[in-house]
Amino acid sequence: MSTSGGLIIDWTQMHTYNTVMAVAAGAGLLSVVALARQTVRGEPFVPEAWAVNFGILGTLMTLTGAHMTLTWPLAKYFPFDNIIFGEPSLAFGVLLLGTAAYLWRRAEHLRSSPDLLAEMVAFLRPLQFLLVGLGLSLLGIAAAGVAFRLFAAPPEEPISGRFATMPWLEASAISGLYALVGLTALLIPLALRQDPHRLAQSGLVRAAGWRVGLSGLVWLLFGALNYFTHIGLIINTTAK
Repeated sequence: MSTSGGLIIDWTQMHTYNTVMAVAAGAGLLSVVALARQTVRGEPFVPEAWAVNFGILGTLMTLTGAHMTLTWPLAKYFPFDNIIFGEPSLAFGVLLLGTAAYLWRRAEHLRSSPDLLAEMVAFLRPLQFLLVGLGLSLLGIAAAGVAFRLFAAPPEEPISGRFATMPWLEASAISGLYALVGLTALLIPLALRQDPHRLAQSGLVRAAGWRVGLSGLVWLLFGALNYFTHIGLIINTTAK
C-alpha cells in the first residue's frame, strides 16, 4: 500500500527471503557445472565432499522452497512469488539432496569406478522426465515475467529502484536467467542420449555448461546484492 509520503509496506504480511534462496540456487548451479566438468574430463574427485556441498545447498533450498510453496499466499502483495521462487527452489533443492544421497552412498564405488562418466550418466537418465518438465516450467515463468513485467523493483529499493521507470529491464533480465536454465534443462536429456565417452567433445554439453555457469554466477551475485537492496527497501518502506 502507498501513501502520499511514498510506498509503505506492512512487512508482517510481506515475507522476503529469496535472498538466501538466490545465493543457494547460484551456488547449486555453479556446483553442478563444476562437478560435471570434472566428471566429463575424467578428473578425480572426492564424492563425500561433493555430497556435503549438495546436501547443504539442497537443505537450504528445500526448506525455504517448501515453506514458500506450501504457505499460500506467502506474500500478501505478491502471491505469484510462491510459484516463481518457491516451486523451482523446492524442486532444485530436492534434486540436490537426491544427488547428495547418491554420491554419499556410492562414494567408495565411484572413487574406484573404471568408467565414472558412464556411472554418472546412468544416474541422470531416470531424471530426464522431471528435467523436461522443470525446463518447460522455467520457460513458462520467463514468458510470464516478460508478459506481465514481473520482477521490477519499486523506487524505494536501493540500486534496483533506479530502474523503476523501466520495468521491462529487470523483467527481461530475470526472465532471461530463467530461460537460460530452462533451455539447458530441456537439452540435458538430449545430451544423455549420446555415447557418454563423447560428451567431452559435445558442443551441446559445452554450451549447456556455459549457460548454467553464467546463470549460476548471476544468481549468486544477485542474491548477495539483495541482502543490501532488500534491507534498504524494508527501511525505506516501514512507517515512521
